[in-house]
Amino acid sequence: MESNRLKKVTAQLQQDLAVVLREIAQAKFAGTLITVSNVKISHDLGFARIHLSIFPTANAKDVMLFVQSEKSLIKDKVVRKLKGQLRIMPDLQFFLDDSQDYNDEIDRLLKGEGESPIS
Repeated sequence: MESNRLKKVTAQLQQDLAVVLREIAQAKFAGTLITVSNVKISHDLGFARIHLSIFPTANAKDVMLFVQSEKSLIKDKVVRKLKGQLRIMPDLQFFLDDSQDYNDEIDRLLKGEGESPIS
């Protein structure tokens, strides 16, 4: 069970990451929407799993490569936004949230539009 502090830190981190990633999307990937769909922080605040939803999905690979390579820059920008609220900033681990693609595929199959490429 998550403590109230962990819930607050998670919500604040998700909000600040969204702002930073929106700035990056505008500067580097015009026309791309990057959404922080989920954040999970370990109880010791050592690690944060961040799930990103990227639209259009054709840009997802390039965006994820950029985010992985610029993780320290993103972390630095988030630390500045948090303004000393945390003594230790969690290590950020980014993952692609492909749940929307999965939902779209299920909808397509239910409408009878072909075979499933998903195994």
